[in-house]
Amino acid sequence: MNRILVTGAVGQIGTELVQALRMKYGRDQVIAAGHAREPTTDFRESGPFQYLDVLDQEQLAKTVVDNQVDTIYHMASILSAVGELNPQLCYEVNMRGFYNALEVTRKHKLRHLVAASSIAVFGSDVPRDNTPNDTVLLPTTMYGVTKVCCELLGNYYFRKFGVDNRSVRLPGIISSETLPGGGTTDYSVEIYYAAVEGRRYTCFVREDTVLPMMYMPDAIKALMDLAEADGTQLKHRVFNVNSMSFSAGQLAKSIRTVIPEFQCEYKPDYRQAIADSWPRSLDDSAAREEWGWNPTYDLSRMTKDMIQRLQRRLRK
Repeated sequence: MNRILVTGAVGQIGTELVQALRMKYGRDQVIAAGHAREPTTDFRESGPFQYLDVLDQEQLAKTVVDNQVDTIYHMASILSAVGELNPQLCYEVNMRGFYNALEVTRKHKLRHLVAASSIAVFGSDVPRDNTPNDTVLLPTTMYGVTKVCCELLGNYYFRKFGVDNRSVRLPGIISSETLPGGGTTDYSVEIYYAAVEGRRYTCFVREDTVLPMMYMPDAIKALMDLAEADGTQLKHRVFNVNSMSFSAGQLAKSIRTVIPEFQCEYKPDYRQAIADSWPRSLDDSAAREEWGWNPTYDLSRMTKDMIQRLQRRLRK
């Protein structure tokens, strides 16, 4: 059995994706590669790890060849909020990083390249409710621009070179294991930490701001299920994946069903404009029809699980 490489492995998604892949395929079959964040000791000891800059195509190719990699999960990315503060870095990492992953996949005839796209590809000119999989893509952030370009580049490489690359447009991701890394939906994670620690939370979007969200176990499931899907059944290279949608106020209310004394106030900042340009929910019928996508968690179940996990960690 050949091996899997996960770029951006120390990020919010990468950290948990690596562990899920190792549980399924074996500890030594999954190479975790990171650059911007320092891995924890436990993560370093959980399996093969190496420092890797995705902007260095030669280093990426050497890692693939030396480790007999046949599938890349490309998670390395600069997210939306950080991307607006440093759009040049966002462009460089997101565009060149994905191009290098495509080129290495092409040159070394890898089996798959699986990547995370985002709801940031949509602009304010599309239906915000039940946003179609196939629609005009006119984002207003550098992060969104780079993700659109990557989607188009992936489609080109599939048609021109037969490179089997697949992407899911992930909504806001909520995780109990790793803090977010500068996205517009970071409030949806920070709010749980504040509640469990007994702190009042100041939310940086309006109370009525509705966005599509997903619990990390479902995000990992989406990436792995798409990677394992029968390619002959896929009509798309990029897929919307929907799970749940709720407002910031509904999220706070959900937390109060478990922690009644929790308090939240709302003071929107520059991230509000980004949130207002994104969908409130997604039409993911293509993913459901072509590879059987079906999420597990709703808001209530996620809140109970998140709080239980964070409370256990706090007690430790």
